[in-house]
Amino acid sequence: MTAETISTPCVKICVVDPVSGFCVGCGRTVAEIGGWRAMGEAERLDIMAGLAARLVAMRARSARGRTGGRGRSG
Repeated sequence: MTAETISTPCVKICVVDPVSGFCVGCGRTVAEIGGWRAMGEAERLDIMAGLAARLVAMRARSARGRTGGRGRSG
């Protein structure tokens, strides 16, 4: 990586979920996205390590909302 390259989880799907506040594409918050370039690489990597879990939780919550809060039966 060169000094000009910054690690990023961005997948160019920039839509913020209004309930969780997370981007539906990458899982970051608006504050994290806005401050990304000012962060050190270690901080960016730390945030990126937790993004998959954020996205899973956000999608699970969204799916529960579509089923009326109930899981599948049967």
